[in-house]
Amino acid sequence: MGRGPSIEGRKNAEDAKRAKVFTKLIREITVATRAGVADPSGNPRLRAAVDKALSANMPKDTIERAIKRGSGADGGAAMEELRYEGYGPAGVALIIECFTDNPTRTVADVRHALTRHGGNLGTSGSVAFQFTHCGEIVFATGGDEAAEEKVLEAALEAGADDVVNEHGESTVICAPENFEAVQQALAAAGLESDHAGVGMRPNNRVAVPADAQETMQDLLERLGALDDVSEVYHNAILPTEATD
Repeated sequence: MGRGPSIEGRKNAEDAKRAKVFTKLIREITVATRAGVADPSGNPRLRAAVDKALSANMPKDTIERAIKRGSGADGGAAMEELRYEGYGPAGVALIIECFTDNPTRTVADVRHALTRHGGNLGTSGSVAFQFTHCGEIVFATGGDEAAEEKVLEAALEAGADDVVNEHGESTVICAPENFEAVQQALAAAGLESDHAGVGMRPNNRVAVPADAQETMQDLLERLGALDDVSEVYHNAILPTEATD
């Protein structure tokens, strides 16, 4: 009779996954520090990165070392922020954001992942017009009209631009420069978000043919597994979303 993975094996897998998440967050903190000041209270982007790291249970001393590295206090290789645009299977538009100390390695890894899954790397601006840079604050409302109405009222009062209800979630959308103020106002209204951040939202989503869905999901997993990749945005309607 076969046996499943040992407790030690599961723990090692969980530790490896946690280490990968920490690697991405450390790079994000480092770049955010370089882009502004080393004090989170005076650097909104850094404050958001630190909040994300704390939510992932990253130790405070690890966060402090990342900030120190980003400020140049301890030397180390300089991290760069890069954005790649391209297409996946079935013409799905992709924006891939990366933090790296080796752009040559990063672009090769991204190109290889796309090519292996029937996609290709595009030029700058080739798909960006299909997305909007905005703040998103997501609440799990479960399709409950009263919960959706509560989010809508609080969002309008906070100065948000729109609220989209789909797949059991209410997503508050606002301009990037208003993100912090809107997020704080919603929290003050007693609403606890499931996810919040500034990123690229697709203007329209496209259905992926059944024979390309598995390949598309494999591509997203492959890109997400790359150490240098911090975020992957796409305009595909995935099966889990389509059936909600």
